[in-house]
Amino acid sequence: MLENVLAGLRVIDLTQNVAGPYCTQVLGDMGADVIKVERPGRGDDTRDWRPPEIGNQSSTFLALNRNKRSISLDLDAPEGLDILRRLAATADIVVHSMKPGSAEKRGLGHEDLKALNPALIYCAISAFGQVGPLRALPGYDPLMQAFTGIMSTTGNDGEDPVRVGVSLIDMGTGMWSAMGILAAVILRSRSGEGVSVEASLLDTGVSWMTVFIASYLATQTLPKKLGSAMAMTAPYELFRAADGHVFIAAGNDRLFGCVCKGLDALELASDARFRTNPLRVANRADLHRELEARTLVRPAADIVASLRRLGAPCSELNNVAQMLSNEQVAASRIVEDLPLDGVPHHKVVGLPIKAGGRRSSAMKPPPSLGADTLAVLADLSLSEEEIARLRKANVVG
Repeated sequence: MLENVLAGLRVIDLTQNVAGPYCTQVLGDMGADVIKVERPGRGDDTRDWRPPEIGNQSSTFLALNRNKRSISLDLDAPEGLDILRRLAATADIVVHSMKPGSAEKRGLGHEDLKALNPALIYCAISAFGQVGPLRALPGYDPLMQAFTGIMSTTGNDGEDPVRVGVSLIDMGTGMWSAMGILAAVILRSRSGEGVSVEASLLDTGVSWMTVFIASYLATQTLPKKLGSAMAMTAPYELFRAADGHVFIAAGNDRLFGCVCKGLDALELASDARFRTNPLRVANRADLHRELEARTLVRPAADIVASLRRLGAPCSELNNVAQMLSNEQVAASRIVEDLPLDGVPHHKVVGLPIKAGGRRSSAMKPPPSLGADTLAVLADLSLSEEEIARLRKANVVG
């Protein structure tokens, strides 16, 4: 079902690294014909982000570029730009991650391509956005975690800030970009006109700070680093167990009572320090000590079983291997097989949404650099002689 949602739509992908490729992979998972335009000889930077490798290919590149075709094209060459414009004239969607102003200098800005294709949906992804004094600066996920304040809230009080381990700004920007493009597809279906879409790492990072921003505006107090805990409720954090760690999340008084019962600590439910959530937040350190005195003497699995029987939200702390082997993850079928040449049991993380109870099921492995150059150029009616000449001149690869 989902693999056919965008069938018949052509996407020209001028992105690299993480945010843009994740966006276009989502579109490809939904059935769009994604043509990834890459530099001859080098391709997307993530092709060289290794180790780790899978079948002599970067695992990062493989994770972000399935369901795409690859054309190798030199956009510094006039003939390369001409081919790109011809491709854009046949496309429904163009996505790029060039610095603001760079596409316009090449004649690939929204207005330039709109003149060739008035119905074109044009998505520009950048670090700091298309306007403002920092618009031309480059940026990566951890840099933007620092800039947007995310890093200032991450880690333990009294210690240096730390990066959130996953690239949540990159991946989030890819998600927002895909969402904006899908909205533009709907708008175009109503008006017949193309739409310009913008997304940035900055805006994504600020949006992830929504709750912290609301708290600061309400109190004029800067958020503190709380480790695994949450400022607004307690207990809502990680506790040591006899053989590992367990996360306990009691978002209201009833759930706190369940936690106390499951840990054989009913006296804490009536303790004057912990009767309400505001009191528990105010006495967080005392509460943590009291609860951890109970969790430290029990195995994590035993704690989780006891609390879940009572309906209290909790989980053992898993590493990647433990998560992948968990029966719930297996039941969700979010991790799927996508064989590669020489790697028949290669697995990937699928599209994290379902429609009609099913995920997108049509998958093609990520392309080798320039694997589809000939086919794409032939679609533009270039002759074999023209293609050979362009290859000799290193305009295409």
